[in-house]
This record gives sequence, C-alpha cells and structure tokens, in this order.
Amino acid sequence: MDETFELDTDYIPLCDLLKVCSITDTGGAAKHLIAAGEVKVDGEVELRKARKIRPGHTVTGEDFRITVVAAP
Repeated sequence: MDETFELDTDYIPLCDLLKVCSITDTGGAAKHLIAAGEVKVDGEVELRKARKIRPGHTVTGEDFRITVVAAP
C-alpha cells in the first residue's frame, strides 16, 4: 500500500498516523507494531510510539509506505 497523508497540523504522533491510515485497527496494535521494530521513519527503525511525524517524513513497513505532506 502506497499512500500520501495530508497533515493539517504541525505534527501527528507515529502511532496515531498508523491508525488513521488504517495500517492498524487500534492504537494498541500500532504501538505493538512500533515496539516490534517493524516501522521505519525515513529509512531508520523507529521505536518511539509518539515520534512526531511532520511533513516530509516517509513512514514504511513490510507492506506499506506513507508519505506525509503538508495540507494545502
């Protein structure tokens, strides 16, 4: 899945982004995925569940890629 997420605030926590983009069904599942080391931000494994994701970041995993852009 390749998706572009339009961010209309300063940032979104990583676990919330995964939930909003339907990568996981719940915030708890998102936190588990992150803790397992299965999520990368800009190509590096990210273990911080509340990592601030801002426009310009790319979040990837085994079967997804989310490009974060600023909302127009």
